[in-house]
Amino acid sequence: MKKIETSIMILARVEQVWQVLINFSAYPLWSPTIKSFEREPVLGKRCVVLLEQPNGFKIKMNPRFLRIDPDRELRWKGELFIPGIFDGEHYFILDQVEPNLVRLTQGELFSGLIIPFFGKLLSTTRQGFDLFNLAIKQRVESGVNFQH
Repeated sequence: MKKIETSIMILARVEQVWQVLINFSAYPLWSPTIKSFEREPVLGKRCVVLLEQPNGFKIKMNPRFLRIDPDRELRWKGELFIPGIFDGEHYFILDQVEPNLVRLTQGELFSGLIIPFFGKLLSTTRQGFDLFNLAIKQRVESGVNFQH
């Protein structure tokens, strides 16, 4: 198993960050890496998500949403082709560390038979997490959020 995790501090209340995080229809307007959701994700169900790495590599995943815990956590798990080959459990965790300061932690747990052969992809993934974190910070702190 391989884990990648990054975090960023956002000047906001946890509810404000959560609203941007779950406004799935607005992702094409601001997210550099999670480009779109086919539809509104539902707990326990699959939803097609279009991802784009900083190197331009694009992939459509069909992950199952494991947690949609308001103001706390969003988590999904996807597989490449069949389970056990290349699986990724992606998560966002929100922590209100001060009255107007939120820590957003983004991470992924990778598992599967071919993980050892994807070192370069995994380092690009970390760069993508950093880009996403900065983009959501800018969106939240600017006060821009188009509700659906």
